[in-house]
Amino acid sequence: MTFTYDGYIELINLLKENRYQIGNYHDWEEYDRCVILRHDVDNDLQKALEMAELEYRNGIRSTYFVLLTSNFYNLYSHKSRKILSKVQDMGHTIGIHFDEMAYPADSGNANRIELDIQRELDILSEILGKKVIDFSYHRPTKEILDADISITGAVNAYGTQFFREFKYLSDSRMHWRESVDTIIQSAVFPRLQILTHPFWYHKEELDIRGVLWNFINNARIDRYQNIDENMRDLSKIIKSEELYKV
Repeated sequence: MTFTYDGYIELINLLKENRYQIGNYHDWEEYDRCVILRHDVDNDLQKALEMAELEYRNGIRSTYFVLLTSNFYNLYSHKSRKILSKVQDMGHTIGIHFDEMAYPADSGNANRIELDIQRELDILSEILGKKVIDFSYHRPTKEILDADISITGAVNAYGTQFFREFKYLSDSRMHWRESVDTIIQSAVFPRLQILTHPFWYHKEELDIRGVLWNFINNARIDRYQNIDENMRDLSKIIKSEELYKV
């Protein structure tokens, strides 16, 4: 499949053609053949919104895991909260994408990491005004993966049930480690958990260098807009047209 919006919809259609029904981490047992669609939002909330809108137009609901500790977006900002609200209003679920590396003193210690996860679930619940009970990992150590952390009332997307008993497929680093099309068509696995990263998907196909270059390059525009919202007469100092000359 291609890393385009059309390619993603082709993946959805392939799942439907092979009698998979789209569920989530809470209702999957209602279906004989179930796929859980999950998105990890590592870098760009706007790309998550674009994917959420695409799914909404196609009658799909999925789960978006967002970082509380991202260097690229701030969940407390007005802009971010507006995006999260839109994603929720379309019927999607939002969960915590927990980065163990944000807590170096606790890394590898399951008891302390469990407390950190619970704290982040509570914080995101406050931001959304709705209880958050789903979490996934970002850059987990083997110790934490193997610990199979279980939090009362919450769901671990990397728990044994969803990570071992489901067939797990991921497009990490813009690469499927197994042929997702072949696995869907094989009819071997009645339960699938498919992880995609909205960051990689665009209207037109790009290679990994192109995606990263555009993200880095467009950061100048984002910063200009953010400064412009907080500073009078920015255009008298730096004209927006100058950004496109670099």
